[in-house]
Amino acid sequence: MEPVNLREYEEAAREKLDPGLYGYFAGGAQDEVTLRANEAAFRRLMLVPRVLTGAGEPVLDVTTLGRPASMPVLVAPSAFHRLAHPDGELATGRAAAAAGVIMINAMLSTVAMEDVAVTGATLWFQLYLQPDLGYTEYLVRRAEAAGCRALVITVDSPALRTGERARSALLELPPGLSCPNLGGAGDIRQVTLSPELSWQHVDWLRGITSLPIVLKGILHPADAALAVEHGADAVIVSNHGGRQLDTAPATVDRLPLIAAAVDGRVPVLLDGGVRRGTDVVKALALGAHAVAVGRPVVWGLTVGGAEGVSHVLATLRAELANALTLCGVGSAGQVPRDLVVTEGPAASP
Repeated sequence: MEPVNLREYEEAAREKLDPGLYGYFAGGAQDEVTLRANEAAFRRLMLVPRVLTGAGEPVLDVTTLGRPASMPVLVAPSAFHRLAHPDGELATGRAAAAAGVIMINAMLSTVAMEDVAVTGATLWFQLYLQPDLGYTEYLVRRAEAAGCRALVITVDSPALRTGERARSALLELPPGLSCPNLGGAGDIRQVTLSPELSWQHVDWLRGITSLPIVLKGILHPADAALAVEHGADAVIVSNHGGRQLDTAPATVDRLPLIAAAVDGRVPVLLDGGVRRGTDVVKALALGAHAVAVGRPVVWGLTVGGAEGVSHVLATLRAELANALTLCGVGSAGQVPRDLVVTEGPAASP
């Protein structure tokens, strides 16, 4: 029986995956406090619908950094899709293209960015800035040549996180799999994470490319303001899906602060914990231009390849349209702030 929501996709994927692989995809850092907090924070938020608005069928289309998308949902970067399905990122790209959504191709993709681009998906390339700036520039030039429309710089990883759910760490990819964006070797720890990276490196990157730069991993409003000052074209409120610093706050809780700091100068996106169309509406009301989903895409890929990812995206789209209709809102781009309150008897618009 086909799953009917994103949580059922996770359960179906869990049954198909080796327990260690499921733990790798599903797990978070240390006690997984942040992992749980991302979803729990959405559950604390309530939607207060307006009635008799005459809004009609909601318009879901948005334009993000000059690129049209069919809805305010992106495919977040996640590594090693061929561990979930033999077609890997090719299947994900095909589904993203069919759905008309932007796909952020991971630096640790098991399919080369050039091959993912052939699927027709609108691609952004996720990049960990490397201390070797020559190598970083090589990756930027590859992304430009492949037709990637933006660079998504993951800035919340000055060191490798520690995770404990999977007792055996994933140190190497299985035979036959590689990370071709990094040259193809099977060792997955080729990315150099450095605590010495700074805003100067963002300035350097801004000076070598005309591609839009998106900074992913912003949780502090001061960093959001600095991102704009240093030439970022968008920011993503993210805690790495709870996979880096445990006990970092839930992203949707930080979203209003980041949106206020940015003050409309660049788009604010969010990832972490989005599992329902109502979650998307809550994020939009609190200042997000769009959201990105990672694990649900992997679950869909595991269960049904490109068709599974397509169904995950279609399910989220249908839920989003239904939620906007029930809230009396006619456009994903015009969700009012007073639509969301915090649960409890004292909640007020």
